[in-house]
Amino acid sequence: MADRIPTGVPTRPGPRPRVDIPYPRLSPGLRSYFATEGGGATLLLAASAVAMVWANVAGGSYHDVWDVPVNLTVGTWELHLTLHHWVNDFLMAIFFLVVGVEVNRELTVGELRSFRAASVPLFGAIGGLAVPIGLYLLINPSGPDAAGWGLPMSTDTAFVIGVLALVGPRCPDQLRIFLLTLAIFDDIGAIALLGIFYSDELMTSALLLAGALVVALFAMRWIGIWQITPYLLVGAALWVAVLESGLHPTLAGVAVGLAVPTARRGRDEEARWYFGVYGRALMEELDPARSRLAVSAARSAVPTSDRLLDALHPMSSFVVVPVFGLANAGVELSGEAIGAAVSSPVTLGVVLGLVVGKAVGVFGGAFVALVTGLGTLPGRVRYGHLAGGAFLCGIGFTIALFVSEIAFDDEALINEAKVGVLVGSLLAGIIGAAVLRYFGDRLPLCSPHEAEGGPPPLPDGAWRAPA
Repeated sequence: MADRIPTGVPTRPGPRPRVDIPYPRLSPGLRSYFATEGGGATLLLAASAVAMVWANVAGGSYHDVWDVPVNLTVGTWELHLTLHHWVNDFLMAIFFLVVGVEVNRELTVGELRSFRAASVPLFGAIGGLAVPIGLYLLINPSGPDAAGWGLPMSTDTAFVIGVLALVGPRCPDQLRIFLLTLAIFDDIGAIALLGIFYSDELMTSALLLAGALVVALFAMRWIGIWQITPYLLVGAALWVAVLESGLHPTLAGVAVGLAVPTARRGRDEEARWYFGVYGRALMEELDPARSRLAVSAARSAVPTSDRLLDALHPMSSFVVVPVFGLANAGVELSGEAIGAAVSSPVTLGVVLGLVVGKAVGVFGGAFVALVTGLGTLPGRVRYGHLAGGAFLCGIGFTIALFVSEIAFDDEALINEAKVGVLVGSLLAGIIGAAVLRYFGDRLPLCSPHEAEGGPPPLPDGAWRAPA
């Protein structure tokens, strides 16, 4: 007898495999956990711990592995990068592509369409960028140390959402939406600052080619191309052009993410009609051409951005970001290195920027938007939740480690910066989790709002069970 399928859970298409091996052997609860943002944050944390142990037990082999040259040759054109640069320049372009798609969706069909709904996280993100940068430059006003001003400016969305899922209030959905919106604005500002101030000497011809490819991407969107492959092909060429131009190649991922269509093609009724026609044709005759048309009809009914996120978001969370942590979190924690970091203004600037600057900037910027009446907190988010979320925004792990590699050339400064990132992110996460735990029990997001006068009254009359 065939296995019973739970109601509402469709089976995967295709023939049933001859041998069904339950791999990996995980409990349903563990599989559910790894399917959330907390799972991606856990993998990143585990990979970073492995990198730290590796770098301190066998530091020579750690650097030797990531310094292996991996060259690409096509005819007379050659690209010479180390394995470490492939991770930071290519894999992180996929990460920023996912970020770009999220920004694109929120600006067009999501929470950021309304200025009043977006103003509080917008002002919070502006404060969360400006205050940490100013605090870092106050401690490191000049010299080579000043180049690290971008270290404390960005928020690691995966860790923030992961911590919120683990230790947040009982009903964290509204707070999750608010912090995700804030993180999106934060990413927009951080990416812009990275592209402007952390780029090498520019090559005009490659820059003009990159600009032409960006125009081509948005032209494809305008004429209605809905397939994913053309955007990825042009995006690959754009990545090479941006790399050759001197800008950081991760900007190519952002451009592709902003260019893909987010709206549905036509009306839902029209999409269902086309899918019904090609689906019935396939049921009449199982023909390869009819199968291809039915698949195309189904795909065309779903926005390109949604299909791209469905394909890349798991890879970004569970592959790209953990590999990035493995390649960049190898901080040497010898007595000499720790002593240098303790007395280093770079480490101090990063720690204060992440722990104090982010909390003050995010809370202060959001408070300005609230008291001026420009916006309101979504749902039932209270000031206590806002304070906890502001501290969590100081978890700047991924982007901060990324900036440390491009801001400094001196290995000693890079190591001091990474120590500051680790310490600052850990402190910000602990303080934010404690604040949210405290206010989560006292200000539950799922409680009825005071202005609503409590839950609605029960109807009058005798109650009878439905037939």
